[in-house]
Amino acid sequence: MSNSPLTTPELIHSPKEMRAKVLAAQKSGLTVGFVPTMGALHEGHLSLVGRAAAECDVAVVSIFVNPTQFGPSEDFAKYPRTLPDDMKLLSRYNPVWVFAPEAADMYPPGMSTVVQPPSVALPLEGASRPTHFAGVATVVLKLLNLVPADIAYFGQKDYQQACVIRQMVIDLDVATRIIVCPIVRDEDGLAMSSRNRYLSPEERTAALSISRALRVATERLEAGDRDAASIAAGMRAEMNAAGIREIDYAILADPQTLETLQTATDTVVILIAARVGQTRLIDNCVVSLTPTL
Repeated sequence: MSNSPLTTPELIHSPKEMRAKVLAAQKSGLTVGFVPTMGALHEGHLSLVGRAAAECDVAVVSIFVNPTQFGPSEDFAKYPRTLPDDMKLLSRYNPVWVFAPEAADMYPPGMSTVVQPPSVALPLEGASRPTHFAGVATVVLKLLNLVPADIAYFGQKDYQQACVIRQMVIDLDVATRIIVCPIVRDEDGLAMSSRNRYLSPEERTAALSISRALRVATERLEAGDRDAASIAAGMRAEMNAAGIREIDYAILADPQTLETLQTATDTVVILIAARVGQTRLIDNCVVSLTPTL
């Protein structure tokens, strides 16, 4: 697949049409890569599209703000919806198909089936947002049925979400291969997120303490510190010093189960969720360690 600037992507609203196009492409021998998004695209999303474009014959990008993954007090109503701008950003790829279904088509009247997510969904985001991953698992399974791609690409920034989706695909025998791609950061270190646009300049400055906390924790691990609780306390102190008071979690965890660690060994994932002003941000990094002899 080649990049072709200013090529208008093909926009598909109908779920039946979308599925038919993907199946026809695959029948003709083409490989299909899929990037599910909620729109408000940024370079983090586009890095996934670029990978799909490089590795597959056709890239499909879904743009759907999924209501079932938002809690009652969360930002569903104000979540940015920027389809015309998103289409322009995607014009650098060719061919790319954009799947933008209506909520009524994804959740028709009378629908009552919900996917129970795997156990890795229970801690962290699952504890903070109890209905979130059921909504994620349900919509992703529906999307993978409507866009039965060869490969689907997700970002590491939503680390727990990637764990949930990988396990769901295994458990439910979904044929699509899941690839998780690295976090993309702005020059100042802030992980790219559609919600960053909510931050005031002062809040953005405070938010930089999140990536700083990850960096400080990584440096302590690489220097041989294995006291996970002490390192986690240091992350909280770093964010508190920047004025962040609402921290849902700042932990070192097992990268597979997400169980909180007391002692760091082998490979750990460092996970943070914190509220900066009214905006909830998440970030993480994975650190591979050489076991102490």
